Amino acid sequence: MEKEYNDDIYSDFAYDDAFRTVESECDDLLIPFVNYFHNENYNHSAKIIRGRNEHFIEHANLSDQKRVTDSGFTIEFQGRKRKYHYECESSRYDDSLLVRMFEYDAQIALDTADVDKQCLRVEFPYSGILLLRGKGDFDKADIELVTPGGAVRYPVAVRRMSDLDLDVIFDKDLYFLLPFYIFNYESRLNAIDSNPEELEKFVEMYREMVEELYKKVENQCLSAFSYGVIIRLINKVVHKMTMNRKNVQGKVGDIMGGKVLELDIIKARHDGIAEGRAEGIAEGRAEGIEEGRAEGRADGMALGSGRALIQCVEGLMEHNDITAAKACEMMGKSLSEYEEAKKKLIVNV
Repeated sequence: MEKEYNDDIYSDFAYDDAFRTVESECDDLLIPFVNYFHNENYNHSAKIIRGRNEHFIEHANLSDQKRVTDSGFTIEFQGRKRKYHYECESSRYDDSLLVRMFEYDAQIALDTADVDKQCLRVEFPYSGILLLRGKGDFDKADIELVTPGGAVRYPVAVRRMSDLDLDVIFDKDLYFLLPFYIFNYESRLNAIDSNPEELEKFVEMYREMVEELYKKVENQCLSAFSYGVIIRLINKVVHKMTMNRKNVQGKVGDIMGGKVLELDIIKARHDGIAEGRAEGIAEGRAEGIEEGRAEGRADGMALGSGRALIQCVEGLMEHNDITAAKACEMMGKSLSEYEEAKKKLIVNV
């Protein structure tokens, strides 16, 4: 939580990076996560508005320290807006977490502070901590502000990976948390790594996990993009967790697409859609009318999505030495979609 954020998404802080990546890139994964944490009932129509995640905390010696929240955003749903702030913590719970949570919450509240008629109004976010390690018997902690006008207390939700099994994760659509599921096996990893029978059971669990995710894509319960991100983040976190357990690392890594630690699918989507949108707007402007601009934008975005698919598939092929059909399968796309995207791209060149 306290580390300065590295813009390189592939930094050594694999767990923080994985959490931030899913939060910032995959809306369809974030909504069920919020529902679980704060007993909300958001659906796919909920709109996520992301805020800035860098803040500067002033210390007693007047020095400033840059802090980066793991996630901070607003959800707009059925005419209501509500702020949220979550932190992913790889160490066990201690009360110092609440101090940092308050620092972050206060800065988030100040970001949208409003002054009206000599009154400063700040809205604090609904906050939560995801604990990757440890067990406990409480599901919230409290922060109390004692002011001259009276005391105010607000809760910080606490959730633990140790409370979740795969049945619960899939039942509640908590695919957001799958990259961190290996923490539930951390104390057993050495034994698993040295026991072929236990290793095979462990590997089979991940194999079934991937199969279930693929079914979700087929049933349109999960986007192909989010599927690809989850697979790569599982691989990244498992790789980090098993640095000294080569059998586990190798076997699970094979299932997750070899040693692909880069999230090229994200960059490809951003680059492709941005390029397509720019081309579309330019074409629309050339028509000189609003209809032409709208049509050009739509065509450009579609073309950009096609470019993203092509870049992702070809990136997977290169990194893993696999066929186009296998790369499409890993992305939850059909080979015909990839071939059609290539045809359209040639036509528009």
